[in-house]
Amino acid sequence: MKAIGVQHYRPTTDPHCFELFEVDIPEPQGRELLVRVRAVGVNPVDIKLRSSLTRPQEIPRILGWDAAGIVEAIGPTTTLFQAGDEVYYAGSITRPGCNAEYQLVDERIVGHKPRSLTFEQAAALPLTSITAWEALFEQLQLEPSQLQEQNSEQLAKNRDRWLLLINGAGGVGSIAIQLAKQVAGIKVIATASRP
Repeated sequence: MKAIGVQHYRPTTDPHCFELFEVDIPEPQGRELLVRVRAVGVNPVDIKLRSSLTRPQEIPRILGWDAAGIVEAIGPTTTLFQAGDEVYYAGSITRPGCNAEYQLVDERIVGHKPRSLTFEQAAALPLTSITAWEALFEQLQLEPSQLQEQNSEQLAKNRDRWLLLINGAGGVGSIAIQLAKQVAGIKVIATASRP
């Protein structure tokens, strides 16, 4: 399969900062899915990992973690997906990334792609959505009111709450606004450096 990787760090102005190369299509083991990648997202983690490659790699490191695609094959103990399923995910930095025709990914970090989204739209969501969710519901400990529909007291409490979100126009900020309003049911004020 074709893949795009980094042999070692070079500035993006260098025409060889990324390399196109061929590698064998991997075989899924255990709970792995072999996903035919249809779309990828680009995140700051790609830049950080590329920058950390100060020594030449024997085989170029495949970057890319946010992706959407179609399950081609499944490992023998896979239970959540089948070949043909449309999926999206934020992969693991401990494995080869998604800037390739195929990628192995553990089924436990994969979700079914929402039917209302294109592959490109779905690939833009995983890491920003996870970050926004963790900030709101784990760090700030907001209550997801949609999960507490029987608790009218919590719904009323959330309706009286406000969130000031700095940098609401960024990837994480734009998702956080939607989660805060639609999942937590709170009012949001956001700042942005651009309209």
